[in-house]
Amino acid sequence: MERLLKGDDHELVLAKLKELGLLLLTDAKLPSVAGLVAGEPVRGSWWAHPDAHAIFGVGETLSEHPDVTTAKLLAGKVTFVHRKLWPALVGVGAAKEPWQLAPVSEDARSLLEWVEREGAIRTDRVPSGREGRRKSGEMARELEKGLLLHSEEIHTESGAHAKSLESWEHWMERVGLVGGRLDVKESKARLEDAARAVGAATKVFPRLPWRS
Repeated sequence: MERLLKGDDHELVLAKLKELGLLLLTDAKLPSVAGLVAGEPVRGSWWAHPDAHAIFGVGETLSEHPDVTTAKLLAGKVTFVHRKLWPALVGVGAAKEPWQLAPVSEDARSLLEWVEREGAIRTDRVPSGREGRRKSGEMARELEKGLLLHSEEIHTESGAHAKSLESWEHWMERVGLVGGRLDVKESKARLEDAARAVGAATKVFPRLPWRS
């Protein structure tokens, strides 16, 4: 795989995402932002790669693009999702099927209910609640695995990291998703087709959460 020209990294990665619909941040075999920028599969932590700063820059720029969002979709990893697949992403996420809800703890369900009432909350503003309650970040990760909400990394006023959690309805309105979501059957079919396209070159079908 040839190393991308520095000035073209973002444009070429965006074009690949638009072509496939889905693109991992990093993976040792499948197409990914890290692999495209580095010009080779990146094994282990991409932070240790010589092109780590370029990978970070392209990933940040991509995540801020108006036609791009992220979800823990392929193999449970950060996956960039192009706008053309947003109705399918929401269709699956908002379905609340057994595979989504069964593994979720009581505390995480309470957090999800709060997010849906408020529309959007930040994990750094979630009160600790009763003694022994797990951190909000851990609960958010439970919900992310089931695609039960939209999650976005943010930098707080103090410089720390937190997550902005949004209900799918709130997120659709914020990003202007016209036409809403697809039914869950069609949504899964579209995302499975996209996952097959991602794995076509390597003949590896990336795991989707409802098929884990």
